[in-house]
Amino acid sequence: MTINSDWGEWWIREEINGADVDGVSLWFLGVAGWAIRTPETAVYIDPYFSTERDREYIARMPPVPMEPQWADACDAVFCTHDHRDHFWPPSFGPLLDHGGSIHAPAECYENHDVSEIADDQQEIVEPGDSYEIGDLTIHVRDGRDPDADGSVTYVLEHEEGTIFHGGDNRPCEAFHEIGAEFDIDMGMLSYGTSGRIRMDGEIERRKLYNDAQDVVEAANALEIDRLVPEHWRRWRSIQADPGALSAAATTFEYPRIIEEIEVGDRLRLGQPGIVPPTYLEDE
Repeated sequence: MTINSDWGEWWIREEINGADVDGVSLWFLGVAGWAIRTPETAVYIDPYFSTERDREYIARMPPVPMEPQWADACDAVFCTHDHRDHFWPPSFGPLLDHGGSIHAPAECYENHDVSEIADDQQEIVEPGDSYEIGDLTIHVRDGRDPDADGSVTYVLEHEEGTIFHGGDNRPCEAFHEIGAEFDIDMGMLSYGTSGRIRMDGEIERRKLYNDAQDVVEAANALEIDRLVPEHWRRWRSIQADPGALSAAATTFEYPRIIEEIEVGDRLRLGQPGIVPPTYLEDE
């Protein structure tokens, strides 16, 4: 499978590969994917760069910002669950050429062809596991995704702060436990809506991802100070309005900041707001 970037090589050259990083920087790759860098470490979470349609009516809406073989560093890849827009070997395989491993629930390996991934680079994760990757500590925790065969969440700790990545998980008791265990500075939650989709030849209406009330419930269970909604532009005709989250959260303690982002945006853990593109620094 050939992956073709909509932007060519300039973005990853100037941003992920070329940026000076102090603390923790995060680049949004679209869907629920992130590239995360510190001065010592580079990890990817749920990277998905495909434009291929596994079903006729499905089309990727956000652009493909890079091709994975262009990354000049990757110490590890973490995937939350078995859906192909979160775990897809052609997307993360080239990232492993730098020597890191793919970390994912067992169901990911069972439901996808990983024959081209070296056995010693396949790491099965379970809630309660922790990994030291450079100057990051990544904790695996439980979640609840009723549409996935196996799903986890991740908590990333750095001296600058703590990040939660929820994948497509929805509010559950595990979120309260995570919120009590960690002081979460920034958290990503998938935000979506209900839609009419074709399943096994039949049209059905079903709930997909967290709606606005779910996101607010999850953010308060996790006690997320700075919320970054993701996934809300993934599918054609199933797109949510992130502006509705501010209204839904009005009377709640969390989140304290909601940041609406686009593909390619860079965030810094230590400060709110989108970081201006690196290629504008000299202008």
